[in-house]
Parts: sequence; C-alpha cells; structure tokens
Amino acid sequence: MESSIKAVVFDLGGVLIDWNPLYLYRQLIPDEVEAQRFLADICTPEWNRQMDAGRPFAEAVSELSGLYPHHEALISAFHTRWPDMLGGVIEGTVAILDQLHREGVALHAISNWSAETFPIARERYPFLAHFGVLIVSGERKLAKPDPAIFELFLAESGLEANACVFIDDNADNIATAAALGFRAVHFHDPSSLAARLREFGLLRHDLP
Repeated sequence: MESSIKAVVFDLGGVLIDWNPLYLYRQLIPDEVEAQRFLADICTPEWNRQMDAGRPFAEAVSELSGLYPHHEALISAFHTRWPDMLGGVIEGTVAILDQLHREGVALHAISNWSAETFPIARERYPFLAHFGVLIVSGERKLAKPDPAIFELFLAESGLEANACVFIDDNADNIATAAALGFRAVHFHDPSSLAARLREFGLLRHDLP
C-alpha cells in the first residue's frame, strides 16, 4: 500500500449492496416499461434523495400521494415494501472488502440511505461491522454529492482527503470527492475495482 494511503472509503448501494427499486415495482407493475416510467416520473431518484437527506418517509409519501392520488398505493409501497428493493450483496465487492479487512486496511463508508430503512441493512449485512466510520446520510441530514457530507467524514475520521481511496458508482459523487482531493474510483464492477486497488498497492494477496 502506498504510504500516503491510510484508508479505503466505500459507498454501499450499488457497490456492496444490490439495491434497485425495480425489484419491487416489477412485482407491482408487470409491464417493464410502465414500471420504469413510474420510477422515472413519480417515485423518482430525486424524490428518493429527499429521504436519503433525512426527510421522513411518511411526510414525503403523503405529499406525493396528494399530487398523484390514483397512485397512492404504489407510492406508499416505496416505504412499506422497501425491503423488496434489496437484491442481495455484490459478492465480488464484498470479497474485496473482506480481503482489505484481513490485510488490516482501515475501512470506512459514506452512504446515501434513509435513517428509517438503514437498520434493515445493519441487521442483514454483517460486513458493515468492518467500517470504523460509517456516515449514513439520512442520520446526518446531508447527502452526496454535497461536499458537506465528505467534509463531515473527514472531520470524524481525522483523515486527509488525499489519504483516502473513495469508491462510488455515482459519477456526481465521484466528481465531488475528486474535487475535494480524495483518490476517487468510479465503480463499474468488482474485477476492475480490484485492479484499481492493486495500482494503489492495496490487495497485496489474491482474493479467495
């Protein structure tokens, strides 16, 4: 490991955990095009980000249902059936995380996630115990790509940005992290992530 690198900081959803609202809405809206349209036009990523930033689900669901009363049941399901959006773990990335842990690399996380639903993840995914500092956006009422959530992480971890490798699947989050000085890695798949980490001198041993 390069002597200047002190830690690896992971995003969770889309990197370690397979979360996708379509897993639920394909059950509720059998037509794939209509399911995608519902998530693009009504329960949008921007709307979901409100909960990631700390807004209560009940408040957001009530407001959106008032705008689209004929979709009230579908909107409510975004909260009441939220666990159905979880598709499991991204095995290759979890293997990388476990190997870094075995090699004694300091591990942390910054995740956009509702404070109301994150307890489900805490119970379901034991590997979350590997993280020393775990910043959950909904708990802090800050969400990526706002630079403030990265600055909060740096303050709590005591690390400098350029001492951290930051991994995320979202290009906007990567851009903010890079601008702040993190060694930012845009996640596409576990194999390319492993190769990139080896370039940093991490993953000194082969993965199991």
